[in-house]
Amino acid sequence: MEIIEILQVTWFFLIGVLFIGYSILDGFDLGIGSLLPFLAKDEKETGALFKTIGPVWDGNEVWLLTGGGAMFAAFPFVYATVFSGFYLALMLVLFALIFRAVSIEFWNLDQENRGLWKYAFAIGSFLPSLLFGVALGNVILGIPLNDKMDFTGNFFTLLRPFPLSIGILGLAAILMQGTTYATIKTYEDLQSRSRNFSGRIWYFYIAALLLAIGMSLVFIPEQKTNILAWASAGVVASALVINKIALSRAKDILAFSMSSLAFIGLWGVTASMLFPNMVKASNDAALSLTIY
Repeated sequence: MEIIEILQVTWFFLIGVLFIGYSILDGFDLGIGSLLPFLAKDEKETGALFKTIGPVWDGNEVWLLTGGGAMFAAFPFVYATVFSGFYLALMLVLFALIFRAVSIEFWNLDQENRGLWKYAFAIGSFLPSLLFGVALGNVILGIPLNDKMDFTGNFFTLLRPFPLSIGILGLAAILMQGTTYATIKTYEDLQSRSRNFSGRIWYFYIAALLLAIGMSLVFIPEQKTNILAWASAGVVASALVINKIALSRAKDILAFSMSSLAFIGLWGVTASMLFPNMVKASNDAALSLTIY
């Protein structure tokens, strides 16, 4: 293997590590934000939840910026294709993240409208939690490309059953990450409520995982024999089983750790199904963008 090929493979996995870091770290504050109206019953509990993520949430997003920058540096054609093809969806994510940042500040400053900013923060957290997975599902399944590496579909092309199932799975993983983190960082009624939500989300997570596996067998049947993908899925399933046991025994740090491990397993499935592709072309495999 030549040095350039070694670097290409290395960057593929380094970018994966950056996205794993983002998922685990920003995942818990996106999860808390998405469930904020349900977890917090009053302003005191809302303030307590904001304090759990306040010191770290903006730093967590640096992982996403670094991942995007690394992709621009290492795989500029992939960066250009994805960011132009998913333009509307990514603009929705960007505006949601901006609104999220504004909301957490104005909740502290504009006390008369705290209810408004609370729900604004929840919506700004929920949209990225869902759309990140939808975008990733499209990358795994493939999108229509021309010989100039341009996306030839439209916004509704992205809303196919398989990507939507990955979006739901990603949302479930983020919600679990959020509630298990909230359980570690809060006390009394809020902690108990967060732990109960974790238990409910666990069933949603399992259903979303089974749905995604079923969709994979239908829409990308060639992955049936992908041993690494099945092994990574086994890591996800094992982590969720231990997570459930930890929740039932109030082992909160273990529950959060297993939620994080499940996220790592999901990215393992993704890498196994993609490599060496970065963006699959659904209309012609020869037009796919690979790491090479």
